[in-house]
Amino acid sequence: RQIHHGDYVIINGNRQGKIEEISMRHLKIRQYDGYLYTVSYSSIMELQNGNRGMRRVNESLVLNYRQNPDDAFEVIEEVAKTCNEKYGEYLLKDENGVPVESFEFNQITELNVDFRGHRYSLSGLVKEADFVEAGKKVRYELAMAAYKNDLMMAESEGLEANKACDPQVSM
Repeated sequence: RQIHHGDYVIINGNRQGKIEEISMRHLKIRQYDGYLYTVSYSSIMELQNGNRGMRRVNESLVLNYRQNPDDAFEVIEEVAKTCNEKYGEYLLKDENGVPVESFEFNQITELNVDFRGHRYSLSGLVKEADFVEAGKKVRYELAMAAYKNDLMMAESEGLEANKACDPQVSM
């Protein structure tokens, strides 16, 4: 058995939570927003199962393809340093108290996401009990850095089309 009750899983890259029920026909997971998600095994294309005792926080920003990558690299590298300084207590440490894997910038991890932009990601290995809180903190730091540094976030084409047609539409 590759999955067990209570395991943290990510299904098809967009649903994540802890397994609450495993049956012959479906799997139920409790997402962190409280919703119970039921999925039949036939609709599972990808299932990621977290390791017990440790989790990898992997958060990302999808920036507009017009964003200068050099500027984005500089900002997100700084976010990784900030996360190591501010949230180092969440990191999984070896027997000598040294982080096994600090928060680090993984550069561009996907090009042309949904024809909107490129994905820049940051990850770090944290203690299982701190996974949710560490993820929230890293997402906050990424969002704040994007805001403060005027990084161009990817936008849906519908909004850009509306903006081009109607100068009153604001972003």
